[in-house]
Amino acid sequence: MHKTVQNLISIQSAIKSKLLTLNVKHRIPKIIAVSKTFKIEHILPLIDYGHIDYGENKVQEAIEKWTDIKKKNNKIKLHLIGKLQTNKVKHAVKIFDYIHSLDSEKLAKKISEEQKKNDFNPKIFIQINLGLESQKSGIVKENLVNFYNFCKNLDLNIVGIMCIPPFDEDSSKYFSEMSKLCKSIDKNELSMGMSSDYLSAIEFSSTFLRIGSNIFGKRS
Repeated sequence: MHKTVQNLISIQSAIKSKLLTLNVKHRIPKIIAVSKTFKIEHILPLIDYGHIDYGENKVQEAIEKWTDIKKKNNKIKLHLIGKLQTNKVKHAVKIFDYIHSLDSEKLAKKISEEQKKNDFNPKIFIQINLGLESQKSGIVKENLVNFYNFCKNLDLNIVGIMCIPPFDEDSSKYFSEMSKLCKSIDKNELSMGMSSDYLSAIEFSSTFLRIGSNIFGKRS
């Protein structure tokens, strides 16, 4: 069995154990295997194993890697987890099933335009910059309800919210806040938790975990 498949199975096992210890009826979260920068040969064992959710940071890289594979395997779901530039939206809506990084009205308008042209509505997460970090994208939490209503008026398929907590802090306080914010817009999907903190994210009802290095190993 390929190492990436072994890694995925051990993560799935850790998630099940965590859910048992929580003793509550949490949904089993989806694991997004963050395949950015890895060549498709490195990802194929996971695809052959039957894993369907993959995360990419860059639109062009995703098109080159995934166009043919998605034609052959229509079960695969591709997630854009990096920042989306407005000039890349027309390409993004053709290949990504999920966009995790909606962070501005300008971007919302552009996605709305392009999805009408392509007759395809990707599932979208609003990214929230909870740590107010200048180097990270995302809206401030105080704007969430207004921004959500703005997106709804554009017929965007908003399914939930996403965050990347500050790396040098305990993630759990941010995850706790995200759970409350998600309820404020009456949504259930939470994209939070990465290789270092995914078990903590599960405690706060994360439904999408973005896991890269724990599956594929360190990036060169």
